[in-house]
Amino acid sequence: MAALPPREFAAQVLPGCVVPTARQGLAQLWPLLLLCLGARLLHRLPLPRGGKHAGAAAGGLLALHHFFGAQALWVALLSGLCVLTLLLSRARAHRGLCLALAALSYLLMGELHMVDTVTWHKMRGAQMVVAMKAVSLGFDLDRGTGGAEPSPAQVLGYLCSPGSVVFGPWEPFGPYLRAVEGPPLSAAWARKGLRSLGLALLCLLVSTCLAPFLFSSLLPLYGARALRRSVLARWLRAYESALSFHFSNYFVAFLSEATATLAGSGHSERHEHLHWDLAVSRPLRVELPRSMAEVVTNWNLPMSRWLHTYVFQTARCLGTFAAVLGTYAASALLHGLSFHLAAVLLSLGLITYAEHALRQRLAAIFDACVLSKRCPPRCSHRHKDTLWVRALNGALGALALFHLSYLGALFDVEAEDAVEEQGYGMAYTVRKWSELNWASHWVTLGCWVLARLLR
Repeated sequence: MAALPPREFAAQVLPGCVVPTARQGLAQLWPLLLLCLGARLLHRLPLPRGGKHAGAAAGGLLALHHFFGAQALWVALLSGLCVLTLLLSRARAHRGLCLALAALSYLLMGELHMVDTVTWHKMRGAQMVVAMKAVSLGFDLDRGTGGAEPSPAQVLGYLCSPGSVVFGPWEPFGPYLRAVEGPPLSAAWARKGLRSLGLALLCLLVSTCLAPFLFSSLLPLYGARALRRSVLARWLRAYESALSFHFSNYFVAFLSEATATLAGSGHSERHEHLHWDLAVSRPLRVELPRSMAEVVTNWNLPMSRWLHTYVFQTARCLGTFAAVLGTYAASALLHGLSFHLAAVLLSLGLITYAEHALRQRLAAIFDACVLSKRCPPRCSHRHKDTLWVRALNGALGALALFHLSYLGALFDVEAEDAVEEQGYGMAYTVRKWSELNWASHWVTLGCWVLARLLR
């Protein structure tokens, strides 16, 4: 869309983008929402538990077929492979590792040899969720925290639950079993599901209709000619691309909250009361970050927890730096063999490591609460919330926004659809970051050198 004055843009975007996008989104989503609601009602019936798990698996497979058609077979095959691996490794001590190797081998073989790239990328999210569930179940059984030995019906129902099999989120095996027990229907449950669905649709509209035109039409800071010449305009365009990508992630996050809640997951019990408090993402902590470490954590809370519990903690014996890089490498492999995603995730690993090292040294030197993560209320730092501490945290937060714009420049909303579906290649990644002079990587190197000099 060409740059338009704000009034003309508002007059065109409502009938031309907002209404069609909302209508198309709801048309795609209502069968999934009905399947989640059906699973919730099924769990309330006085049926054998095996029947409830079979019903959950059947509902998940129907949801997969709705979105992927016959290609849903590949997700079903991965689920079957994980169940079979779990059964065959019953006598082994490292079931989590066996499941991780089986799932990773299947994902790599599927992407490289069995399915074309465009089709595989469409199913990547569902494949990732199934693999994460299987691996977490294996490691929990190894550690003795997974409860009794699960039956194949339980495992298949867990892997293919309609509330999470398409868009996520990842959840441990225990909460799934509690959802199958059928917590009572309530107004709080309905409010949570409707609120998350409403926020999901709002984020979809922002991502599609508003964010790509933030500085060209809504806040017209550059024109079409300046876009190609000005360094500032290139960074504004990078921020637009990043913002659009962020809100597409929030759409999936809030939608996964809605589907999981409708299916009966995502509740906690405090003081003998149920609280429907599932949170998948915290947008404000991403868009107004304290640090890149906070961005990574709040981008996808369940996945961050999974990576920390099953990858970082396992690899920590190799050292902090190796564990950090190993965690981001595992995330890159789960997201598929995409050069630009791997480049973003590994760059995130380097950025967060350098940021952590620098802020740790600054906190020690100034005896102040300037660490990457917020200090607890009664920390030992002398300076907690003074004006200069706020200013320093604000400056470091602005640096995090700079990194986010740089990394988000790769997700250009004006890229061709065919390129986006197949995955951005190395040439595209190098070109986009070269246009920004590799600024974030140079700043990261400077932060790491400064942290070393301050030792």
